[in-house]
Amino acid sequence: MIESLVRASIQQRLVVLVIALMLMLAGVFAVKKLSVDAFPDVTNIQVLIATNASGKSPEEVERFITVPIEIGMTGLPGLTEMRSLNKNGLSLITLVFTDDTSVYFARQLVMERLAEVMSKMPDGVTPVLGPVSTGLGEIYQYTLDKSSDGTKELSQEDLTERRTAQDWVVRPLLRSIPGVAEINSQGGYVKQYQTIVDPDRLSHYGLKLSDVYLALAKNNTNSGAGVLPQYEEQYLIRGVGLIQHLDDIRAIVLKERNGVPVYMRDVAEVKLGHEVRVGSLIKNGDTEAVGGVVMMMRGGNAKEVVSRIKARVKEINEKKMLPGNLEIKPFYDRSELVDAALLTVIKVLIEGVILVIAILFLFLGDVRSSLIVVMTLLLTPLMTFMAMNYYGISANLMSLGGLTIAIGLMVDGSVVVVENTFHRLGHDKSTGKLRIILESATEVGKPVLFGIGIIILVFLPLMTMQGMEGKMFAPLAITIAIALFISLILSFTLTPVLCSYFLKGGNGDDTKIIQWIKKPYLLLLQKSLHNERKTMLIAVSVFVFSIFIIPFLGTSFIPEMKEGSIVPGINRVPNISLEESNEMEKQAMKAIMTVPGVKSAISSVGRGESPADPQAQNESTPIVSLKPKNEWPKGWTQDDIADAIQEKLKFLLGVQVVMMQPISDRVDELLTGVRADVAVKIFGEDMRLLKSKAEEIAKRAAKIPGASDIKIEKISGQQYLNINLDRQAIARYGFNASDINDFIETAIGGKIATRVFEGQRSYSAAVRFPENHRNDVEAIKDMLMTAPNGSKIALKNLAQIELRDGPAQISREFAKRRIVVGINVKDRDLGGFVAELQKMINDEVKLPGGYYFEYGGQFENMQRALSHLAMIVPITIAAIFFLLFLLFNSLRYATMIITVLPFAAIGGVFGLAITGEYLSVPASVGFIALCGIAVLNGIVLIEEFKELKAHGISNINKRILMGTNNRLRPVLLTAAAAALGFLPMAISTSAGAEVQRPLATVVVGGLISATALTLVVLPVLYAMFDRKEPHSKLKTKNILTIITN
Repeated sequence: MIESLVRASIQQRLVVLVIALMLMLAGVFAVKKLSVDAFPDVTNIQVLIATNASGKSPEEVERFITVPIEIGMTGLPGLTEMRSLNKNGLSLITLVFTDDTSVYFARQLVMERLAEVMSKMPDGVTPVLGPVSTGLGEIYQYTLDKSSDGTKELSQEDLTERRTAQDWVVRPLLRSIPGVAEINSQGGYVKQYQTIVDPDRLSHYGLKLSDVYLALAKNNTNSGAGVLPQYEEQYLIRGVGLIQHLDDIRAIVLKERNGVPVYMRDVAEVKLGHEVRVGSLIKNGDTEAVGGVVMMMRGGNAKEVVSRIKARVKEINEKKMLPGNLEIKPFYDRSELVDAALLTVIKVLIEGVILVIAILFLFLGDVRSSLIVVMTLLLTPLMTFMAMNYYGISANLMSLGGLTIAIGLMVDGSVVVVENTFHRLGHDKSTGKLRIILESATEVGKPVLFGIGIIILVFLPLMTMQGMEGKMFAPLAITIAIALFISLILSFTLTPVLCSYFLKGGNGDDTKIIQWIKKPYLLLLQKSLHNERKTMLIAVSVFVFSIFIIPFLGTSFIPEMKEGSIVPGINRVPNISLEESNEMEKQAMKAIMTVPGVKSAISSVGRGESPADPQAQNESTPIVSLKPKNEWPKGWTQDDIADAIQEKLKFLLGVQVVMMQPISDRVDELLTGVRADVAVKIFGEDMRLLKSKAEEIAKRAAKIPGASDIKIEKISGQQYLNINLDRQAIARYGFNASDINDFIETAIGGKIATRVFEGQRSYSAAVRFPENHRNDVEAIKDMLMTAPNGSKIALKNLAQIELRDGPAQISREFAKRRIVVGINVKDRDLGGFVAELQKMINDEVKLPGGYYFEYGGQFENMQRALSHLAMIVPITIAAIFFLLFLLFNSLRYATMIITVLPFAAIGGVFGLAITGEYLSVPASVGFIALCGIAVLNGIVLIEEFKELKAHGISNINKRILMGTNNRLRPVLLTAAAAALGFLPMAISTSAGAEVQRPLATVVVGGLISATALTLVVLPVLYAMFDRKEPHSKLKTKNILTIITN
């Protein structure tokens, strides 16, 4: 098959060249069409059900909304996880489906079930689905500013004007951009028409609060009465009664008294105000601001969508499309991270190519040979981009990282073919050039096919990985497999064709670097062959030593990528007011702005407009954008800036600061429901017991080395003013419970009666009491209600009013209450920390019946990934063994080469130990890659020994020395090319290098040990395995003869 392919290519040389040029052009076009992002989207298939229920406590939200919906959702096809969060006035239920479920099909199923549940929902409560976005969806964040703002504090009027522009101008303009799922408005004041009722005047005119509410609701309608025929025409009949302005509300008649109408203005102040706020936006500690978060559709091209957003923003700003000279100013732009991550990969790619070209020239000593191999190096990535487009793989840190990994490997086939052809052309002057090229390519065809086939094979099991790690490493494995397959085809088609046009045989002499290496190497090999047992003993001892090192390496999941922005999440006590949170946040942001290297600090306090935003008023997530690295203090890293920020925030009392990053923080929360490396979940019913056990675990966990940012889910600490109705009292005065509850809801909370339209815009119109009648407990107790008989009764005579502590939020998972203790692990491996934590919990923390522990967070992912890898590695080795057996048709030879694999791992282990990297998922992938690479050179050597044996070289030592002499150059060349291809990745410190570095470290270290052992241990093993042959020793002068000949 290989001979036929090479022969056909040489016979149609011109056609092959033309096809190669066409593919190169197509590859260039494919690059422009690639979907680009910083990171693969690792979020699982989720549907979020969000329900606003103003005024309801977490327990009421759980009882009346969450539990009925959860019951309705059980048994959905493909549902794997269900968790919920119940807060004041908000229910959030997250449904997680299997990865092969279409998100749109899942949403359809959920909508069908919601329709069934709607009848069980309280009046005025409507569950909605969250946007079709993911953890990587928040791609662009901005504020609305004026050029004259400077650092001045904005007034309430300014903030109301900007929020109106955000909701009614900016949001529709940006939401219409293809690829945008949602715009979450943040900060400012939402305009509201307010009717502030004076209770004394209400009493004077003998009116009830409900009369005002109903009058406002009924006096803001239009009606239609069909058509009026008029001769040849007809008129549409419309009754127009919509409120146009404040005076229309003031002129509403409430009742007639002695023939005189009582107007709304007689009992209430009608004015423009704002809705009750649930969140704000703080800019650099100077002022509040108004802004928005742009959410990208699931599966979108981040680079392309951000480019569209930026183009639209530029158009809006240049054409002055916003009122009052407002402009959109971004403070978080995903494309910056995308560009930084891509720059890292491209830089590593270019450096790898340059190093590979340099090593090719050094080892081959021939410019033409090097350029022929470089052609493969250019065409393979371009054709890979075409395949990535076809299979829908985005260009990100991992997929392009796969291409970077393949750089050193994709030249292997071409190097072996070119080296053999170059060698044969230099020695054989009698045979025709095309015949020599055909024979040379065919001669090494089998080992090249099986060698590269094995490398492809070892990456295929990575595609079976599940969860977050599967989504991360599958693109890497697919890209490598595609690139290596393409390079394999090219090495049997384009490479022989290029050799036929450009390659001239040399004099057959080794280059100086090979001569310099060869002599001491053959002497070392001779000694090793004379001392087989000692050689094997040393190799085994080093391997055993490396095994003893492994437990000290520590384990982790995936190293955290430095995103270039920091999120110092600030959590305060649950019962803090939004106003007090804002004041504290301003102080915090001012302190952060003094840290060197910080460009801006813009913080979201509480919730935005989106119902899918669960943040409470006591929580904030500032995005701290950093200046370019050349403006940081000398020698500082992102971690140093994060430490400096944490130090600056120590003046805040009674708060907890958790250092996070925008993407990793959001992804962690969406995947596991927890923003932490390790999450200890305690399940049970009694909230007080759950809290006490959580505090006990947190206290003990703090003593374990490496524990940082220990955070107990704040489920208590919220104070309630409970108005407990006295059933006998309300019956005595003729009230219904609903009368009291409606009065409380309207007078204190402010109840929306209708919506007032201003052109296409609409604003709520609410009724409530003045602030001095509802701003303290005594004022609420003294509120007067009108009984059916007209008498006035104080609220305190109808209910018991008391302050009580209650839950701040209630979390549930699989329909059971739970509390979470979140722990981040710093300066220590994750696996070792969790092992210590689990032992401590099992030994020291006891739970009553019906209560139990579970572990989650990043640890959950790590456990799953490492257990899967533990299964993959033996299967991979078995598959390699099977292929080796097919190649050599010999159990002996297959066993001999497979024996090299443990020795190849030695360098990887030492590489991790020296660099301080943990045994993470990327490092494990590096060990898998090493299996395939180490085998390739073993195949080349053993195949050469077999060839020499077939040519009648019966003396084993002579055969070994001649074989290694002949194959030293291609073995060193392929190993050096692969190692140097990985080297830039192993030493890179740019954005995203954290994820790739452990993998590259393992491969570079492993290649050094694998090559040394392939060239020394494998020949010794061959000599030991082939005992049937005569075994005579060669003297040093014989070695020199071999080198000369």
